[in-house]
Amino acid sequence: MGDVAAELKTLQNVLQNPKQRGVLGEYYLEQILKNTLPPGAFHLQYKLGDVVVDAVVMLDDKLLPIDSKFSLENYNRLVEAKTEEKPALERAFKEDLKRRIDETSKYIKTNKGTLDQALMFIPSEAIYYDLLANKVGLTGVSGRNLMQYAAVEKKVTIVGPSTLSAMLQIIVQGLRSIEIQKDTDKIRKNIEQLSKHLLAHNGYMQKLGNSLGTTVGHFNTTYKELGKIDKDVVKIANTSPGVEPITIDKPSLEED
Repeated sequence: MGDVAAELKTLQNVLQNPKQRGVLGEYYLEQILKNTLPPGAFHLQYKLGDVVVDAVVMLDDKLLPIDSKFSLENYNRLVEAKTEEKPALERAFKEDLKRRIDETSKYIKTNKGTLDQALMFIPSEAIYYDLLANKVGLTGVSGRNLMQYAAVEKKVTIVGPSTLSAMLQIIVQGLRSIEIQKDTDKIRKNIEQLSKHLLAHNGYMQKLGNSLGTTVGHFNTTYKELGKIDKDVVKIANTSPGVEPITIDKPSLEED
């Protein structure tokens, strides 16, 4: 029991430290990517020009940027605040989340090969579902309006752990389809290349056959002339023929 309490205390300390909390969010993102995507389908801490994004997913010749954002501190303050404190904290939370959305949109760099979309990963199901439920922490902050702002104005899709996993599963299926298509295209190209080579080979064989046919024709004609000379010699010398008639058949170029 003491070990569990110690671990919870350590986790609480981590979550209270913004820097360590950010590292935890990045670690959570990394684990989801590793557990869902095949090796080589994503890269961590990927440099896009002058910025470094937490992760990118490789989509054929495009990149999908994903950045982890963990706005836990202002969220907890808002949920635990007294009624009179909430208006100011609501504004602070909304501005904080809006700032995170704006930061994520900076990773959309189509000139560096990214899609015109980015994912903002919130490694907390509680915060994410509060955003979906439209009222963050049962307060007056409109989470849905923030999500619409992200998607429409900034081309940023906000995802939680479960949503990201489901989205990556769809991406995996897409990657498999791309690989199958690539294999199909490769086979088709190889068959086309083979067909071209066979046609070229057939053309050369036709030319060779014609050349051989011409050579054989010349040989047979020459041998006939030699036979005529032999007959003249026989007549003059009154001897038996010394040259036996020989002919060679020409190569057949018949097509099936």
